[in-house]
Amino acid sequence: MDVHNEVVHRISKQIRGFYDRKEPFRIYHGSTNSTRRSQYRRDQMIDTSILNHVIEVDHQAKTALVEPNVPMDGLVEATLKYGLIPPVVMEFPGITAGGGFAGTGGESSSFRYGFFDRIVNWIEIVLATGEVVKASSNQNSDLFYGAASSFGTLGVTTLLEVQLITATTYVELTHYPVFSIAEAQERIEVATKDASVDYLDGFMFAKDRGVICVGRLTNKVDEDVPVQGFTRPTDPWFYIHVERLLRKRQDPPKEAVPIVDYLFRYDRGGFWVAKYAYKYFITPFNRITRFLLDYFMHTRVMYHALHQSDLSSTYIIQDVAIPYPKAEEFMEFLEADFKHYPIWLCPLKQSGKNIASTHSLQADKMKQSIPEYVLNFGVWGPGPKKRKEFVEWNKLFERKVRELGGQKWLYAHAYYTKEEFKTIYNIEAYDALRQKYHASHLPSVYDKVKVDIEAEERARQGSLKLWLLSIFWSIWPLAGLYGVYKAFRGGDYLLPKTEIERVRKEKKLA
Repeated sequence: MDVHNEVVHRISKQIRGFYDRKEPFRIYHGSTNSTRRSQYRRDQMIDTSILNHVIEVDHQAKTALVEPNVPMDGLVEATLKYGLIPPVVMEFPGITAGGGFAGTGGESSSFRYGFFDRIVNWIEIVLATGEVVKASSNQNSDLFYGAASSFGTLGVTTLLEVQLITATTYVELTHYPVFSIAEAQERIEVATKDASVDYLDGFMFAKDRGVICVGRLTNKVDEDVPVQGFTRPTDPWFYIHVERLLRKRQDPPKEAVPIVDYLFRYDRGGFWVAKYAYKYFITPFNRITRFLLDYFMHTRVMYHALHQSDLSSTYIIQDVAIPYPKAEEFMEFLEADFKHYPIWLCPLKQSGKNIASTHSLQADKMKQSIPEYVLNFGVWGPGPKKRKEFVEWNKLFERKVRELGGQKWLYAHAYYTKEEFKTIYNIEAYDALRQKYHASHLPSVYDKVKVDIEAEERARQGSLKLWLLSIFWSIWPLAGLYGVYKAFRGGDYLLPKTEIERVRKEKKLA
């Protein structure tokens, strides 16, 4: 803890300097699993990338002390040594514990345990004044609940205590075919009531064809149950494998998946988003090409390429939570206006599993009432090619979600006006909390998540260079090739080139 405390002390002093000058800053983590554009200036950021260690795993208490930039695969590796895993593990290995807390992390165990922030017992946070405090459900509880899903706009989280559960060797998966979104919901509700079920999600391959995957932690594998992995280059992508299984079997197929392979089963291919890269580059999409290009098909590399190419501005990447009674109507909307499959389905519980965590953070931040259970739709695929039409489609999508009483996760592009944002989220309470903890000079959630279309257009019209560059990068496949090249080279992709050069000079002088 000595090294940790020293780093936190240094961060505290830097934040105090920003506070004294009343200057805003952003938090630099070194990587991101958001699709929003992220660029930083060294003199306007707090660098927390060094906070990436699991400090302690308490086998008796079943907890782990975790710094915010510990990725999910690193956290699972550390806790598995003690026969433990977090109850909620984000399914991309590069997502960090701090990102799951400060953002929104709902996964296939969230029908039991709620969002990732529900399995956090307490946090250490450096306030905007530079003061280091602890927050939990019993201590500074308004700060604890407010900091979750606040995107670092109340302070800098520097340590989290995460709950753990007993791990097993495998997850036994049963894949139930469904033929409508209504049938999918029925299967989900049955599985939710079954106390033996630990994991639950699924996807629709088409409006009238899908699957619900029911998982149970187990150490025993029956002789007639095959063992299947998903992390090696020779392994199939999960969604392709499941679809093929359903074509071969009439009864629900069953298989055992090693625990790590299950937790990160969507890493290769990024669920199925990577298939669009093959289409973009006019490359055959088959077992051989997926094997040969496996390095580029992991989410860490994909996010790198996505940010460098800026292709996220032409692809729809959205997750939304829809109340169960409105799921069919939303599916009809996607069938008519989106037309890309698969669609991910993941039931989410607003509160946590324990009575102590029933404070419904997500619902409290919304102005409208959100049911205890909602169905997450992962909507990922190509959007309209023209920028204006792309923006209009996303606005239509956001309106539909609001109309159905749903909620959109803010890791992705948000096209709300400030007035719309105020009608959806409880800004008054949020601003009061920022005022109480002296964070009003920091960028707000809206500042962080909005896509400023008018500013984009003004910049293009006001700069011949930017206008020419926008034309240049719109020529296929220049943007995609540049993203692949930068991902292959590696290195930092969030700092602009001038900032990277400055950092290198500082390291040489040090």
